[in-house]
Amino acid sequence: MSHVTRRGFTLIELLVALVILGFVSAAIYKVLVTNQQTYVAQTQRIDLQQNIRAAATILPAEFREMNAVGVNGQSGDISGMRSNSITIRAMRQLAFLCVAPPLGAGLGQITLTVRQRPIYGSHQTFARNDSILVFYEGDPTTRNDDSWLRGKVNDVAAGTCADPNGNHPAWVLSLQPQWIAGSQLNVDGAITSGSPVRGFTNVTYSLWQSPTDNQYYLAQAVGTNAPQPMVGPLSGPNGLTFNYFNAAGAVTADSTQVAQIEIRVRGRTQSKIRQAGAAGVTYKIDSVVTRVMLRGNTRCGPCL
Repeated sequence: MSHVTRRGFTLIELLVALVILGFVSAAIYKVLVTNQQTYVAQTQRIDLQQNIRAAATILPAEFREMNAVGVNGQSGDISGMRSNSITIRAMRQLAFLCVAPPLGAGLGQITLTVRQRPIYGSHQTFARNDSILVFYEGDPTTRNDDSWLRGKVNDVAAGTCADPNGNHPAWVLSLQPQWIAGSQLNVDGAITSGSPVRGFTNVTYSLWQSPTDNQYYLAQAVGTNAPQPMVGPLSGPNGLTFNYFNAAGAVTADSTQVAQIEIRVRGRTQSKIRQAGAAGVTYKIDSVVTRVMLRGNTRCGPCL
């Protein structure tokens, strides 16, 4: 067949092919867009669930360490409680004595010899002006006088812990204890070797609105430092709620009576996504509610 007589595509055939190609391309594009939107929505939902679960993990772990009633008549670990914020004495350190400190009437300052290893928590050392709690055993045959002695560290020096396996490095802390007037705690032998020493920091957990994106977050403020976002974004001004209950299960506004705390966190996706059975896009909202019993609510007096 010569080149002159060979047939090609007519203009109508080309137009029909282009139209079919257009329909196929549009269908493929729609599938790709739908898949992308589904992937984004699933990712946003996963992030949302992980966020609110993080809050349900962090806060209960902190609250279970608290003592609402207080130590020997001193203030408890809750220093501020509102519907969307709570300020607590958060435990950040655990170490152990290797020598029973000398006690007795008239001792305004006591000396604690603390093992350098093991030590647990975010603080791996001690410093002047630290506030610490030392476990007071009292009479070892009963738990009714067990308590915690609070004090401020006036000085830190190097020392040793001697045992059958040799000498081990230690900190020697000069502690200014806060004895209760008229108490019988300042008795020689009442704090034993091996007693735990707890270091703490004042921490506030609150609902916080970021000045940069105006979104709400669960934030943590350590001491007087500025709040730092931990979990979020939350649903809005109702994104974080605390409810406080006493031992009878009734709502209480007295921090020393708190035996249970309800934490309600309402999270929100970072961006608007498609919702099943709804037209358009909107924010996905999810929530988690957790109730925490305060383990150290009595500490002890009396203990059973």
